[in-house]
Formats: sequence, structure tokens, C-alpha cells
Amino acid sequence: MKSDPIAIFWFRRDLRLDDNAGLFHALNSGYRIMPVFIFDTDILKQFKTAENAQVEFIHQQLQVLLKELSIHGSSIEIGHSTPEAFFEKLCRKYSIKAVYTNEDYELSARTRDRKIEELLKEKGITFETFKDQVIFSKDDILKDDKTPYTIFTPYSKRWKQKLRAEHLESFDTKSLFSNFYSFENDYIPSLSDLGFTKKRGVSFPSAEVSNELLSNYSQQRDYPSIEGTSRLGIHLRFGTISIRKLVTQAQALNETFLNELIWREFYQAITWHFPHICESKAFKPKFDNIVWRNNETEFKAWCDGKTGYPIVDAGMRQLNETGFMHNRVRMITASFLIKHLLIDWRWGEAYFANKLLDFDFASNNGGWQWAASSGCDAGPYFRIFNPQLQTERFDKRLDYIKKWIPGFDPLTYIPPIVNHEFARKRVLKVYDDALNK
Repeated sequence: MKSDPIAIFWFRRDLRLDDNAGLFHALNSGYRIMPVFIFDTDILKQFKTAENAQVEFIHQQLQVLLKELSIHGSSIEIGHSTPEAFFEKLCRKYSIKAVYTNEDYELSARTRDRKIEELLKEKGITFETFKDQVIFSKDDILKDDKTPYTIFTPYSKRWKQKLRAEHLESFDTKSLFSNFYSFENDYIPSLSDLGFTKKRGVSFPSAEVSNELLSNYSQQRDYPSIEGTSRLGIHLRFGTISIRKLVTQAQALNETFLNELIWREFYQAITWHFPHICESKAFKPKFDNIVWRNNETEFKAWCDGKTGYPIVDAGMRQLNETGFMHNRVRMITASFLIKHLLIDWRWGEAYFANKLLDFDFASNNGGWQWAASSGCDAGPYFRIFNPQLQTERFDKRLDYIKKWIPGFDPLTYIPPIVNHEFARKRVLKVYDDALNK
């Protein structure tokens, strides 16, 4: 064992050096800091295919971190195992006094962190966690009676009332980079070592969002043929941008965009306070009484973008090809799967989880339960999107549809797999029967 006492900073949803709360506290600890990252085999085995753009994105960002750390005479120790096995190995090799990391609010992450904290405690090593990926977390935003909000509007009002300049102050990590532990290590397991390959047709969006785009966000965000959304989801998911800097920018330019960031925190808070949603349960338990049709042929047609509803099919083809789908179209495709086809929202949630570049459990689950009307502050169950009306409103010239369905001709396009009015009546009866038991 190397005798010099050090501390560990464990990168997870925060793959950046700048304005990183946990890293800042680690570098201020008085110890030399060794950065680490773990390709957690318990997480990797959940992915359904070898092509996974999120793994590729992480792999790419680790190369960026390695290059930045080498400038400061340091590096990053990368594991490919369970976290328990990785820390056991590190503890045999180094004299570790503390492990620092940033909080994660999903149930599986909380369970993992409890196990690691216990493992380290037995070795006399402290485990310190910090808020970094959100402005407000856990019990920061509660009602007057100290219970969590389940409706967005009052949550957002309290969020804005509580926001102060100090919540947006950056953590000055740059002035502390001399406190990194000096070591050389340029090893990053290859994608093939991890069991993955590059996903064809995928390009990662910029971590920058222009002031011009944000200024026009309210007017343009609902039109899928326009590049009017930020595309920052993957960067927020893996912390390659600072939420504090982004909120500061949003505050100055566009309240609608700021509200979208608050929706993200609202869903993170729901995940923290109501962990049963992490176990594939409806937020509102009575919605688990719904009797789904779950027709596998129709599900495949939805997955493949061959439902006969052009706006739905264009969205699914965009997702399958690029790992991205415009948010308005996400709502339309999710509603169609659930309410036109009566397929369990969990099937769609899992499909999006495996395909989306910006997959994040809290937002994905929140969006799908909103579409299913089973979530917190969800749309009423009798609200059923009409794909044709949505097209007329948001893609009137069919620019989006024609981009993702080349040669599209409404006169010769494949027939719909279900009639809208028939589907509407069917789902209303099924929901009525389930909810009025």
C-alpha cells in the first residue's frame, strides 16, 4: 500500500472539473485528491443492446477529463466492476481517508451509496456527498406543513421565492487544482472492453446554448421542424454543464426555459420523496388497476415508426436514428402508445430509456406517467392527443414528417393501425372501469 494519505473524488453525474460542488469540497479537504470513475457493471448489464450512445458519451467525456487532469499532473483511475469491488481494490492500494461525491436521488443509487458508505465506514473512511446536479434537492422545497409538493405550479412558485444569488454562485475549483494527487494513468477501457460499440448516426449536441435560442425559446420550442430547443438533456444528465450557470442564463433570458429546468428538479424531488416510482409502480396506485392490451405486434409497429400516423412514425424514426426526439413529439408518441394502443406505459418508458441520448430516470418516468395520467400533476385521463390535430397545429407544412419519412405522401402512406375515435372510446372505458372499482 502507498503510505501517503489521500482522498477520493468519485465522478458520476458530474463529468466536469469546473464548478463541481463535491470536487470543490474534496479539493478543500486538506488531502491530495485522486479522481475516480466506475463503469458500474450492475448498471451496464441493464442496457439491451451493444450500441448505447450514453456509454459512448461517458467514454468520450472521460477522455476529456483525462486530458484536463494531465495538465495538472494528475489523472483518473477508472474501474469496470461493481463499486464495492472497485473500492475494495483501491483501499488495498492506497491510504484513503475520505471519499467525496455528489448526490444521486434515484432509489438504486441511494441503495448503492448506503452500501459503499458502510463498506468505507468499516475501514475508517468517511463518505461525503454534496448537492450539485440541482439547485434545490431533498427537503429544500416543501409545503408549509413540511410535506413534499406533488403539483408543479406551487412547487415552482416556492422554488422561485426561495432562490437567492448564493444558490447560483460557482464553486471555484480552478484555484484548487494543485491539490490533485500526482499520478500517471492513461488507461480507459475501450468500448469493446466494456461490451459496447459506437452507435451509428449519432452526434452529440453542444454543451453551449446560445442567447438567441433562449430568447426565442417560448415561441419556437413546440415546433419540431425548428431547432428551437436547447438539446442540453445529455449534458444535464451527466453533468458536463453546471446547472448553476444554466439557471443564471435562463433567468436573464427566458422564464419558459427556466420553468423547464424547474420541471426537471420537480421530477428529481418526486423521485426522492416517492421512491415507489423507481420500482415500476404508478405514482397514483389506483392506476395500476388498468387492464392493458399489450399487443406485441402493435408495440413493434410503434417502435419501428410504422403505425400509420405520420407524426408518431416520424418521431419514432428520429429517436431510432439519432437518439433524440423533440419534446412535443415525445408527448404525442407516448400518448399514442398508451391511449390509442392501450399498451402499458412501462413498455414505452423502457424503450425510451434504452434509446434516448438524454435518458434520465426522473424526467423519463415523469413524462411517461404524465402521458398515462398516473403521475403527479399529470394530464387528466380523458385528455387524449389527436395526432392529426397535433400535426395541423405543430407541423402544418409537414416539414418534420417529411424529414423523417422521406418521400412521404399522405395519399399512399400506410393505413393507421387503429382508428382514432374507436381508440378514444376504448381507452375511456378501460380507464373508467379501472378507476371506478
